Amino acid sequence: MKILVPVKRVVDYNVKVRVKSDGTGVAISDVKMSMNPFDEIAVEEAVRLKERGVATEIIAVSCGDAKCQETLRTAMAIGADRGILVETTEELQPLAVAKLLKALVDKEQPGLVILGKQAIDDDANQTGQMLAALADLPQATFASKVEVSGTDAEGRVQVTREVDGGLETISLSLPAVITTDLRLNEPRYVTLPNIMKAKKKQLDTLKPEDLGVDVKPRLKTLKVSEPPKRGAGIKVPDVATLVDKLKNEAKVI
Repeated sequence: MKILVPVKRVVDYNVKVRVKSDGTGVAISDVKMSMNPFDEIAVEEAVRLKERGVATEIIAVSCGDAKCQETLRTAMAIGADRGILVETTEELQPLAVAKLLKALVDKEQPGLVILGKQAIDDDANQTGQMLAALADLPQATFASKVEVSGTDAEGRVQVTREVDGGLETISLSLPAVITTDLRLNEPRYVTLPNIMKAKKKQLDTLKPEDLGVDVKPRLKTLKVSEPPKRGAGIKVPDVATLVDKLKNEAKVI
């Protein structure tokens, strides 16, 4: 069974994000970039499934400019067998990425697609659900446990997912789309030998037009601004003073 794992190159989670002076977006020049943490969890889960004999091949996919090759090499160092880069300089929005992934699903015919539930740059939480709808595949989001039985067309996957009230366990027929939550696993440390091996693995480059997909943005960002700075707190002598300030100054009650 093939497993397709989309990975996204984002600003590293340790970096303090700065908004551009003209308010058009976030400054990413000279900023450390890395794989989206949720996608790293997806790659790790795919590798664990292969180690258990469930999967035969793991294909990492990234959409973006040429620098996304670094992210794909990281995925291959973790354990992906090969990579596919859909190269474009266009601003990619969730729907465009979902369409590109749908075209790759049609081409590669994976038994399972595992991707992060969201990217930490836009926090959209849309791509996985859109892909499932476009490809007409069953989906399980926010997975904290994944168990696969059988193979491809006859197989099923049981997914425990986190919901507001606790945990929900659902069973899906394969092929299917799964999005990962933080508690699914802890990604392994990438060793130097595996980094060297990843440099020799196959990495194919495609263009959106090769897949017949129009990636033109459908949404326009009007302005990006930093959240207002938090004011200093104050101490009050009693409950009556607190209520008075909440009512007359903060005007929240």
